[in-house]
Amino acid sequence: MQVPSQVEYERATSVDHALTLLSRPDTRVLAGGHSLIPMMKLRLAQPEVLVDINGLAELAFITCDSHELRIGALARHADLLDSAVAGEHFPIFGDAERVVADPIVRLWGTVGGSLCQADPSEDLSAAFAAARATAVIRGRDGDRTVQVRGFHLGPYETVIGPGELLAEVRVPVWPGTGSAYEKVARRVGDWSVAAAGAVLRLGGSAQNPVVKDAGIGLTAVGAEHFVAAQAEEYLVGRKADAETFAAAGAIAAQHCHPVADQRGPEDYKRHLVAELTTRALHRAAARVTLSS
Repeated sequence: MQVPSQVEYERATSVDHALTLLSRPDTRVLAGGHSLIPMMKLRLAQPEVLVDINGLAELAFITCDSHELRIGALARHADLLDSAVAGEHFPIFGDAERVVADPIVRLWGTVGGSLCQADPSEDLSAAFAAARATAVIRGRDGDRTVQVRGFHLGPYETVIGPGELLAEVRVPVWPGTGSAYEKVARRVGDWSVAAAGAVLRLGGSAQNPVVKDAGIGLTAVGAEHFVAAQAEEYLVGRKADAETFAAAGAIAAQHCHPVADQRGPEDYKRHLVAELTTRALHRAAARVTLSS
C-alpha cells in the first residue's frame, strides 16, 4: 500500500478550534507530518480525521528566563537547532537536532510532533528525558503537566487523551549544568542504532568537580521511558571523573533492553550504550564552568 485510506481534513484556526476538532472520534494531529504521512501511506495509521495545526503560530516559540526554557510544540527542529538561548543552556538539543533526519525534514518537522510520535528510536525523547523536562498538555478544561519521563506509555503511545494537544515543553534551568548527546546510526540522518544523552549538574571546584544531579536518556535500546535511572542514581555524589563515567556507562548498558534487528545484535547495542553514555558524560562535564 502506498496510498492512505480515505481521511477527512480539517485546518485549525486557533488552539481552541483545534481542541474542538480533536474531541471528535479517531482524530490525529498533523504538524510536520514526516512520520504520520508515511505511516498513513502504509496504512499503519488510518485516522478518520486529520487536524492540521500548522497555522497556530502561538505554539511556535522558544523562550527562556532564569528558571525555565520553554519550547512550543510547533517549534521546528531547525528553530531549536538555531536557537541561541537553547544552545546556551542546553547544548544537548543542538547535538540531538543535528542528527535528526536531514535539513529538509528539520525545516518542517516539529518538536511536539517528534515527542507525540513516540517512536522508540526518536532522538528528542531521550534528550528531553535527560533534561527532566515537563510536557504541558492543553485540553478544553485547561492545562495539565506531565513529566516527559512519564509522557510515553510505550511505542507510539503517549498520555495525551481525546480532545487534548501537546502545547509546549518546559525545561528547568540550573546553574553549573552541562549536557551532550551522542548517536550511532548506519548513515547520516538515519534512526539510531543506539544513542545517549547526558545532563550533568556539578558542584565543587574545577579541580575537584562532584556530580550534584544527573540525567541520562537512551534511545533505541529499550530503556524504560528513555531513561537510564540506575546509572543516574550511581552518579549522584561521586567525583565527575573518567572512572565514574565509565562505571555509569556500564550500568546503563546492563539495565537497558535492546532488541537484535537489522541494525545490530543485542551485545553490540549494549556496547554502544556503554560507550556513548560515557562519551556524553565527558562532553557534558566539559561544558560546565566551575570556579577554581
